[in-house]
Amino acid sequence: MLMSGLVLPGDVIPNTSKSSLKLGPGLLQLSSTSSKHVISTRAGLLNQTANGSSFWVESNSRRYVPAPQEGVIGVVTARAGGGEAYRVDIGSAHPAQLDGLAFEGATKRNRPILKVGSLVYARVSLAHKDMEPELECFDAQTRKSEGFGELKGGFMVKCSLGMCRLLLNARHFLLPLLGSTFPLEVAVGTNGRVWIQSGEVKQIIIVARCIEAADPDGGRMDENQIKTFLQKIDP
Repeated sequence: MLMSGLVLPGDVIPNTSKSSLKLGPGLLQLSSTSSKHVISTRAGLLNQTANGSSFWVESNSRRYVPAPQEGVIGVVTARAGGGEAYRVDIGSAHPAQLDGLAFEGATKRNRPILKVGSLVYARVSLAHKDMEPELECFDAQTRKSEGFGELKGGFMVKCSLGMCRLLLNARHFLLPLLGSTFPLEVAVGTNGRVWIQSGEVKQIIIVARCIEAADPDGGRMDENQIKTFLQKIDP
């Protein structure tokens, strides 16, 4: 992951001419008859992956702004579309829509039945400032679930959007460290929510406390401090 410096709303982002470019939060592609260019829609730090295929703006925003292809954790709040769809709270300004057929292998006769309060790990398939975001519970390329779908059991915790970005970085220390301490299953949404499943309630609490402690908006603990914290606890 490379950090390219501070950007302000309206700044044009260089090196974004790739046809397969993936834009994350804080960026907008504008098209004209002669060219295409990408601008920033918020103030923050411009980030890009090592191969330059994905760009996004990291800011200290408190509210999640949906972006296409991002994984999110949502809470079902109501049935919609005559009972064939769901309204899902993903922490954004507007609730998202999840079609009952937006699951791997789902048909009108065979589809998941979600209850109000159910947790789902989903992919943002449509995000536009003038429309409610839409979700799907399968991978866009393989059409397989790939981990998306209803999250059963476990516990959901909230953290800063920046902390979720860190947890999604394979090089970040926290999840590998915790996973080497006790069995652990985790789903991380880019919308400031993390789902935790482990063998014991005590272990889930430990993970939740460690996430809070390492959060840039919380305790800001580094790897050594987290290790010291874990040594004081017998999981």
